[in-house]
Amino acid sequence: MATPQENNIHPVFDRILQRPDKQALLKQNSKVIWMTGLSGSGKTTIAIALEQELNKKGYLTQILDGDNIRTGINNNLGFSEKDRAENIRRISEVSKLFLNCGVITINCFVSPTIAIRQNAKNIIGSEDFVEVFVNTPLEVCEQRDVKGLYKKARAGEIKNFTGIDAPFEEPTSPDVDVKTDQTDVEGCVKQILDYIEPLIAFK
Repeated sequence: MATPQENNIHPVFDRILQRPDKQALLKQNSKVIWMTGLSGSGKTTIAIALEQELNKKGYLTQILDGDNIRTGINNNLGFSEKDRAENIRRISEVSKLFLNCGVITINCFVSPTIAIRQNAKNIIGSEDFVEVFVNTPLEVCEQRDVKGLYKKARAGEIKNFTGIDAPFEEPTSPDVDVKTDQTDVEGCVKQILDYIEPLIAFK
């Protein structure tokens, strides 16, 4: 039985322009490129370089970055297990909106557990979800510590910090596995481009 709230909701999805219309306009196939990895692994750096290369090739993109999202749409969320899951759920729904607009979305989120990433994949759709593991050892991320977060976590100033006192579950079979301790940014971008270009090229 429908709730009163459901009785007042009338979606118009069937009457608005659909994803194929937007993709035809942009001459590209939209995908969500989901970068997962520890803090300091290089997700955002690679995403920025990847977006620049895609832009040169004529693709319309949007980067969704963890810090930016948490200062805006998710500024009411903390870092508890429940809030982390809600953070990724909202991001996934936003990504799906971009996907339906024909935009290639590049997401940079620690998204530390297999279950969280699977939920994102379920929302976005497995055929449109490209998982990129920015595979950087903890000791390398901690040496970089570009934001000073590992130092604070080791000092107990930050709780539930992934890799220190909260787990990071590595992807078991990512679509792309880039090792930033062995490959420079340019090489990582090329590796990702080699995989995604056949998927986003409009035919």
